[in-house]
Amino acid sequence: MAADKAQSWAYTEDFLVEAEPIQAARGRAEELGVTPVSPGTGAALRMLAAAAKAHAVAEVGTGTGVSGLWLLEGMAADGVLTTIDVEVEHQRAAKEAFATAQVRSTRTRTISGRALDVLPRLADSAYDMVVIDGDPAEASDDADQAIRMLRTGGILAVTDALWHDRVADPARRDEQTVAMRELGRRIREDERLLPSLLPVGDGLLVAVLR
Repeated sequence: MAADKAQSWAYTEDFLVEAEPIQAARGRAEELGVTPVSPGTGAALRMLAAAAKAHAVAEVGTGTGVSGLWLLEGMAADGVLTTIDVEVEHQRAAKEAFATAQVRSTRTRTISGRALDVLPRLADSAYDMVVIDGDPAEASDDADQAIRMLRTGGILAVTDALWHDRVADPARRDEQTVAMRELGRRIREDERLLPSLLPVGDGLLVAVLR
């Protein structure tokens, strides 16, 4: 990356200052060895949730609540975030983060379990936005479920879509990189979707359901 480009990327990541509860959740993520979304990605998710006037959002990958707090800031005041994570300890930390941010308990629904076990139980065409921030090996199947769950005009967002800057390099053939590259191709070619790949954080793949 050219020096100017790297500087511009860093500038966009620092463009907004995270609220204190998000900073605290980010610190907790570091303690637990969790990689949260970057500030730039969080801000983009908040903007998308606000643009969609989102009342119902589902998230794969709760972490310590960093992305959830960004999403809740953008959602409607009575919106409900359903967030899924296989790690109970992570969700416990996220609940603490939501409480610190004074988010009403009725606005969050945390579900412990593997995404592909939970997502099929969620309703068709009932969500304004679905965010996938989980295992790249399962991201494609998660996306299939997400598309089913979205209302017309709903937004699919996949974090880490550039996967540590490896996706753009065709010589990179490790399993996770290939999985994210193939997911991007599938979403790009799906005529039901209007996609865009945003260079924030580690890449944010976004698509609107026609």
